[in-house]
Amino acid sequence: MNQPDHNTNDTPAPARRPTMLRRLLSHHELATLLLLLHAPIDASAKPEIPRLHEAGLIETVSGDAGASHIRLTREGNAVLRGLGVK
Repeated sequence: MNQPDHNTNDTPAPARRPTMLRRLLSHHELATLLLLLHAPIDASAKPEIPRLHEAGLIETVSGDAGASHIRLTREGNAVLRGLGVK
């Protein structure tokens, strides 16, 4: 017996950024998040920056002098809170 399909939502799901919940953080990535908890750092300061940026845990902001700095996003702060840091 065929049952009717109750899913009438034909709109595609919005594209999502990968989250850190899909993979474990390395100890270097955790250390970088902890550094960012206390102060923004230079965009080229750590090699883990691109992976954390792709995951949406950090963001780049421009400073007054035009220099860019990295800081935690809401998601990055949530990861640290989940670890009991904040």
